[in-house]
Parts: sequence; structure tokens; C-alpha cells
Amino acid sequence: MTITNGDVKSETCNNGFTVKKPFRIFVGYDPREDLAYQVCRHSITKRSSIPVEIIPIVQSDLRKKGLYWRERGQLESTEFSFSRFLTPHLSDYDGWAMFVDCDFLYLADIKQLTDLIDDKYAIMCVQHDYAPKETTKMDGAVQTVYPRKNWSSMVLYNCGHPKNKTLNPETVNTQTGAFLHRFQWLEDEEIGSIPFVWNFLEGHNRVVEKDPTTQPKAVHYTRGGPWFDAWKDCEFADLWYNEMEDYSKENKKEADKAN
Repeated sequence: MTITNGDVKSETCNNGFTVKKPFRIFVGYDPREDLAYQVCRHSITKRSSIPVEIIPIVQSDLRKKGLYWRERGQLESTEFSFSRFLTPHLSDYDGWAMFVDCDFLYLADIKQLTDLIDDKYAIMCVQHDYAPKETTKMDGAVQTVYPRKNWSSMVLYNCGHPKNKTLNPETVNTQTGAFLHRFQWLEDEEIGSIPFVWNFLEGHNRVVEKDPTTQPKAVHYTRGGPWFDAWKDCEFADLWYNEMEDYSKENKKEADKAN
């Protein structure tokens, strides 16, 4: 289901980049993390000062449409491990769009992120140097270590960039994990950098006292979020619980209106 939160119109960001609204945000969806998806979506729409279109990437729907036929590998911790790379294709290779994992909690206005967009790049992301110590994550999934880990968990795609036409269904369904997750269809200079606070890794990144530039704008519960019993007391769990309660209240209001 696609969810929007405003009228479609154009706006020029601080850097001269024109956003054709609503800004498309594709969120990875996994049935066992439905609540995480709902809370992530709510955290974006509640704080956004620009209209956004939230589109879940649902593997079963993509299979029905003939866009995804890849067999699931043993190391794929979610249903969107590879389907995420269909973002430019699902955007008709036009404009800018974002992909984000469902285990994010947004704490800032998404417009602040779109203001960072620079057309000279094919993609933009937080360029983490991350090697997790845990051997498992989430609900017991294998924790893998590889170069550029977590870079692909939140990506701004310049969908009209010629290089991103490589990300067609055939490529996404047949290429290796290394090719896709390490962005090997691109040169290094075609990958723009975003401040780490937009993909603040719970359990890894740290807030420095009296340094506002280290305050998270989006928390990524990459090891596992409070919706899993094993991670119910993780760092920033209280923020997620508060957002969940707010989502539940809003959801109940909408349900009451419908009745």
C-alpha cells in the first residue's frame, strides 16, 4: 500500500535541486517486521514538512509482477536484502528517490535530508566503516561482515542517472551480493556522502556530549530493534516505544473515523 501525506507540487531546496513532490521513499518490508515498518513510516510522515510517498517494497508483490524471481539465500536476513536495488526501476528511472530499511526511526524532518541532494552523484549514502562484533542479529539471523556494510541500508538514488539503468530486474535477480551491496556498478566518485546521523547505527555510533552534530536524525536498529524480544532493551529503545505508542493512537483514531 502506498501512503502519501500531501499535495503534489514542486519545491526548490537550498542547493537549487528541485523536488517534484511527493518525494518517493521506498521502505523494505518483511512480514515478521510489520510493526517496525509501520513505526518507521509513521516517524517519517509525522515529521516531514514536505509531502512524501511511502512505498513498501513487498517481495510477494514483486514476484507476482514478474520483477523478482531470485531464490532466497541462507545469508539473507530480510525479504528485501536484494529487492531494495529495484528502487530506480520502480521509479521509472526518473528523479530522486530513497530506499530505507524498515528498522529505522526518524527523528528529524526528511526535508533536511533532501536538501543534501546533489545531482552530480548517482547515489548518496552514509559511508560507514562498520564491522559488527555480534555473530547473530534480529531474531537469530546470521550477522555477516563485508566491505561497505550498511551503506545500502539507506540510499538516496538519482534514478535518472545513466549508471543506475544497470539496476534492472535482470541485474537485481542475477548479480552477486558483492556487486549490489558494494555498489560495484559505480565509480567511487559517483557515490556521495551523507552525515552519519542520518543512519545512526545503534550500538556502534556514539553521541558526543555538547556536540549537536552527533545527535541522531535517524536511528538504525541494525542489530535488532525493540520489536524483537532479544533487543527490547537496546539503546534508544525508549524512543521507539514512544513512537510506537504515538502510531497506535493515530491508527486507532483513523479506525474510529472509518467506523
